[in-house]
Amino acid sequence: FEWTNKNLMYGSYQRTHSVFQNSEMMALGEPSPEELAVLEPFRDRVLPEVFGPAWVPPDTDGSGQDRKLLRSAGELLNAAGWTVKDGRRSNAKGEQLTVEFLLTERSFEPHHQTFIKNLKVLGIDANIRLVDPAQAEERQKDFDFDIAIARFIFPQIPGSSLRNYFSSESARTKGSNNLAGISDPVVDALVDKAVAAQTQSALDNTCRALDRVLRSGRYWIPHWNKASHWIAYWDQFGFPATKPRYARGAPETWWLDQARAAKLDQAK
Repeated sequence: FEWTNKNLMYGSYQRTHSVFQNSEMMALGEPSPEELAVLEPFRDRVLPEVFGPAWVPPDTDGSGQDRKLLRSAGELLNAAGWTVKDGRRSNAKGEQLTVEFLLTERSFEPHHQTFIKNLKVLGIDANIRLVDPAQAEERQKDFDFDIAIARFIFPQIPGSSLRNYFSSESARTKGSNNLAGISDPVVDALVDKAVAAQTQSALDNTCRALDRVLRSGRYWIPHWNKASHWIAYWDQFGFPATKPRYARGAPETWWLDQARAAKLDQAK
């Protein structure tokens, strides 16, 4: 990410860590006592890391080919039974490890080619499949892909919609947003608890607990985000002192400021 952000995106973005990024429902650091109370009944069914600092992707050295992380990745693959022979990462049956990225537009190709280059260094046969949006939609509905790209935006108070993204039932339902195929009784229980929350505090703590469990599952490769909007405009508008927390606010809350407009006309 560090190389891609600097060389392809002008350093404009931050790495995404959480499914609830930039919200009160995002898990940060060590779990709070309230989060621990939510998680405790599941202690024997989740990884120990769930009860420690919230997992975040490792930082690279910015070179685009971090040897330390590549070495670590190779060790993990070896331990999982995928070893290198004649430059190919294969299992005991001789089957090569392959992965295909499903894309609908070429603008994403440079970002993924850098990632693919590193996968090939590890002996993984990685490639991009570029298809039209209609075909991509059908393949995603049928879960017919290795890796797909999606942007999920949750409401400020997520309710039953969480089931469409994370529940075991949605993993079995074609056309759902559970693209990772998440099917975990612990996740199901936490989603149900979040849906049933009666207060904002209970919802926030349950979603933070859910966030920790989801991150421990490594279901996704987080991309990037920008916690603001870029807007170019003539300096002739007024807007509220307190802006909407997440929305742009333009043009819904903007108005023409006659004094600013007059100054702008004089400047012309």
